[in-house]
Amino acid sequence: MTRKVGGNSVEAATNSKVRDFVKDHGGHTVITRVLIANNGIAAVKEIRSVRQWAYATFGDERAIEFVVMATPEDLKVNAEYIRMADQYVEVPGGTNNNNYANVELIVDVAERTGAHSKIVFIGPPGSAMRSLGDKISSTIVAQHAKVPTMPWSGDGITDTSVNELGHLEVPDDAYHAATTHNMDEGLKQATRIGFPVMIKASEGGGGKGIRMVGKEADFASAFYQCQAEVPGSPIFIMKLAGESRHLEVQVLADQYGNAISLFGRDCSVQRRHQKIIEEAPVTIAKPDTFEQMEKAAVRLANLVGYVSAGTVEYLYTPADDKFYFLELNPRLQVEHPTTEMVSGVNLPAAQLLVAMGIPLHNIREIRLLYGLDPKGTSPIDFEFSSPQSSEVQRKPRPKGHVIAVRITAENPEAGFKPSSGMMHSLNFRSSTNVWGYFSVSASGGLHEFADSQFGHIFAYGGNREQARQAMVVALKEISIRGDFRTTVEYLVRLLEMNDFRSNVFTTAWLDRLISAHLTAERPDPELAVICGAACMAETECSQLLADFKTAMDRGQAPSRELLRTTFQIEFIYEGVRYRFIANRTGPKGWVLFLNGSKVSVDVHPLSDGGLLVLFDGKSHACYTKPEVGATRLLVDERTCLLEEEVDPTQLRSPSPGKLVRFLADSGEHVKSGEAYAEIEVMKMYMQLTTSEDGVVQFVKQPGAALSAGEVIGVLTLDDPSRVKHAKPFEGQLSAYGPPQAYGTKTHQLLRRSLTLLTNALDGYDSPVPTTQLLEQITELLRKPDLPFLEIGEVLSALNSRLPAKLSAALQDELSKAHKLSTGGFPANEMLSVVDNFLGDIAPADAVTLSSTVAPIRAVLESYKEGLVMHERDVFISLLQRYMDAEEIFAKAANEEEGFFALRDKHRAEPETIVQTMISHAGVGMKNKTVLSILDAIHPVSAQSGSLDPKYEEMLKAYTATLTGRATAKVALKAREMLLQCQVPSLDERKRQMEHILRSSVTETVYGSGEQYRTPSYEAIKDLVVTNYYVADVLQSFLYHANPYIRLAALAVYVRRAYHMYNLVDFDYVTDDESPFMVHWRFILQDDSSGMFAGHIGSNSSVSDLKRIMSVSDLNFAVDKDADPQQYLRQGAMAAFDTFGQMEEHFDGLLGLIGGGARDGSDAGSRAESPALGMRATSRFAPMSALNSNGNGNGNGSSSANASRNPRYGHVLNIALQIPQDDP
Repeated sequence: MTRKVGGNSVEAATNSKVRDFVKDHGGHTVITRVLIANNGIAAVKEIRSVRQWAYATFGDERAIEFVVMATPEDLKVNAEYIRMADQYVEVPGGTNNNNYANVELIVDVAERTGAHSKIVFIGPPGSAMRSLGDKISSTIVAQHAKVPTMPWSGDGITDTSVNELGHLEVPDDAYHAATTHNMDEGLKQATRIGFPVMIKASEGGGGKGIRMVGKEADFASAFYQCQAEVPGSPIFIMKLAGESRHLEVQVLADQYGNAISLFGRDCSVQRRHQKIIEEAPVTIAKPDTFEQMEKAAVRLANLVGYVSAGTVEYLYTPADDKFYFLELNPRLQVEHPTTEMVSGVNLPAAQLLVAMGIPLHNIREIRLLYGLDPKGTSPIDFEFSSPQSSEVQRKPRPKGHVIAVRITAENPEAGFKPSSGMMHSLNFRSSTNVWGYFSVSASGGLHEFADSQFGHIFAYGGNREQARQAMVVALKEISIRGDFRTTVEYLVRLLEMNDFRSNVFTTAWLDRLISAHLTAERPDPELAVICGAACMAETECSQLLADFKTAMDRGQAPSRELLRTTFQIEFIYEGVRYRFIANRTGPKGWVLFLNGSKVSVDVHPLSDGGLLVLFDGKSHACYTKPEVGATRLLVDERTCLLEEEVDPTQLRSPSPGKLVRFLADSGEHVKSGEAYAEIEVMKMYMQLTTSEDGVVQFVKQPGAALSAGEVIGVLTLDDPSRVKHAKPFEGQLSAYGPPQAYGTKTHQLLRRSLTLLTNALDGYDSPVPTTQLLEQITELLRKPDLPFLEIGEVLSALNSRLPAKLSAALQDELSKAHKLSTGGFPANEMLSVVDNFLGDIAPADAVTLSSTVAPIRAVLESYKEGLVMHERDVFISLLQRYMDAEEIFAKAANEEEGFFALRDKHRAEPETIVQTMISHAGVGMKNKTVLSILDAIHPVSAQSGSLDPKYEEMLKAYTATLTGRATAKVALKAREMLLQCQVPSLDERKRQMEHILRSSVTETVYGSGEQYRTPSYEAIKDLVVTNYYVADVLQSFLYHANPYIRLAALAVYVRRAYHMYNLVDFDYVTDDESPFMVHWRFILQDDSSGMFAGHIGSNSSVSDLKRIMSVSDLNFAVDKDADPQQYLRQGAMAAFDTFGQMEEHFDGLLGLIGGGARDGSDAGSRAESPALGMRATSRFAPMSALNSNGNGNGNGSSSANASRNPRYGHVLNIALQIPQDDP
């Protein structure tokens, strides 16, 4: 056999560790610089494997240098293999024929970079490539060698020739006879073979240039797709073996005629005839049968003089234990690590050694495989042809089991549609039994011309089940997020299926699962919709805030719409439409409402762009990615799709790609599910289908580049009413607890309640009514255990950092307080302990310790004046928070001016500007919150009875500062509280009122001393007309022990109640036999609108009489010719101590309004008419006082007349004292 000796021979090469190694191991060519004419995962594996071998052999992983070719697309996405290489050469971009499949370019790059591969090709010789590297030639050679093959277009062709080196070759005429040159010829062969068949491009691979056809109608389209995916490649037809397994034999051959099998692999789990799961060794075939397959593979390699690593592929039918040759791949396949792990042979390194001319028996790992001294050089009987061989060497046996899975940028739920884009994060944890290779990193990506596979993960176990379990765990822990979908979750589903566990699947297994719409494991539906709504609300809110900041940076006053805290979220999940209302309750909090049910969630952004959603005490890592007509949601590494309503009239591209051709003419009618176009995505051809019947009109031309979601055409529907719409969700969410476990201790509950109230003051929606929150906060602030719990929490956190002596002293003070019956919190005592300790240590140590004890001091300082003052300080801080946000806007003429003032004040703090604007945007709700707080506080000190200075300062600041329209209600409330708090205490006001009432009913008579009389109006006038609230004090005097003071209180009560009327006269009844009573007559009062004694003037209307409460008042007001006497009304009132007393004297009280039937000369009473400015000796003031001429007869006839014209109603008031225990 002729050796491929390169120019860099051992004799010509410079001295180096590599040269010495090659010379010592029988090689002839030194290779220290390698050009890799490939990209992606293949290049990554080559570099890593050889560097691993180089370090183990030479102690220098860079002993072999690597040059790689890089297209502009590879450079743009920061491909991993470029970063790993020692040098890269930029080559033209686009499809493979421009770069990695351009032989002249590859040779040119090798010459330019000085790669030793320009002399030696690391791979099989040209004759072997022609014979076995081509799918058609290799099948003819297999038929010549009597290796079974499947029926195909070259059935019976065995013609071969022997070249000058003694190796088999396939003549051109035999090759031509096995090839199908056009679609019609291919269809004839398919008909002869029998459907289903496979259409294959001899130069295809990796799922490209291969199609399964089940019926004649689909043949033409599939044939053209194969031609387009591998342009210029010969095509052949082969029978499809549906219930078979795809098994491989790994072959390694040197330049000296030695070829061996390194066991096999099972690659039966495939989609679109592209491998997705591989295993080693083969366990499905019987050992004797697989040994026959290995021997046939070695025989084929020897027939054609194969050199280097290669893979012979078979179809194996377990039912009849038969195998059929499929093809030979004259290269190292990406799943080679499965073989490496069970054989112990580093295949990329072995390839390199073979290329250097080192025979197999001198390769260390091969010798170990055959049980020989790894440092020896003795020949190996690879075929065990000599009986003595079994005594000095052992037959190779695979060790353990390896399962490999391919990680691809494909969407399993869309027929494994490939897609490109950037990788955002990749987190894979290797272990002793699990490892992986990735062609992209977190900062890289996949371009449209790249292979969809970007990762390969391998799991090793003592047996198949152990390897499977290790792989499942690894896949569940991997985290991959990018612009594209991956197969990770789908692979987990496959590995956990019984068919895979039982090893009973076939090459058609996965395709059947895809047809049955098997999907990857999805998150729980309710979990998905809650997390989806939360993520979409947070994303929309974040986008609005980003727009706000952008406008702010441009010097614009952003719209308040960008600061809203309520969002409507709508999406379709699994055919059901969900409509959420999302209210933002804090910087991280949300409440989601759906059909009357609600759930509280917290959403925390992650550094990698994801969101951590917390609800019901559990956290879920979520990631969203917009897609065409949907949002892809990843929840706890499980993917689902939140869709929008699809418009079937818009024909869109599902992913970036190129429009290859139309399968229907513009204006043609198409059926639902019918293909109308083909697009090319990442070297794969995909058909696009319609979802409804209609007529298509295309807006793009073949060859056009398409972006995701771009419109290709328009479909005019035959029947728009047949379009199905998603059904609305009509149920309710399950009951969920709070997002986090906040704790049930006093200080934990207080912290949570204060957080909610603070968020409400910051402009967010409160999930709990403000009044309820304030009740909770007030109750918690007054609990005696609050300060003990707070200081205990701080001491627990700082215990390891505090000096033992100080810690013991503080704990001692707490213990003393607990033992005391009062149980007061020893804040001052503990502060003294801290201060004394700091004073006793060195100044330098005191400075350090001061910062340590700062949290302790903060708690103690807040409680040093007791719980009451601490409560005050908490409410003061809440009120101050409102002031801080609204002060700048209250001073501005309008909101725009306020925004620019805020921006100027916090120009270096954009987040402060945003948060303040959010707070101000919710000023309406904030006002209600602050008003509730003002209602809840007690600004008057219980000790001094006067207004607390801190409350007074805050209320005055509110009054003086919050002068804007938006805060007017709050400022008014603060002013009212100041006025109310300036009123004396209740006891003081009682003393003052008793003095006034007593002075109004007493007079000093010379010689007789003090005597009682009916109340003097002048004496009680201040109580009648005052604006201060007096009812709380006045009512207690209605039951005073002194009847005259009681009478004065009745007078004040009535006069204040009837201040809108003219009291024509006012009469006091002071009979000794009954409680004192009052009687009065009144009429509607004049006002400035033109009325006199009830007449409406020309400038007034009935609608102006807002205080009129009776029909007689209204009649009098609108009756211009009314006689005032006809509308005169009466009232009477008395205060009784008991119900029995009221029954006894009720007739007497009622008789006062009986029309003046009593004699008016009662000496026991005196009348006083402030309306007339006079005193009268009779019980009733003369009605003539109402006449314009002022004349009166004083005989009471007016009352009699009034009683004969009952156009009015009378008023009877009774004050009845009820004992506290009276039910």
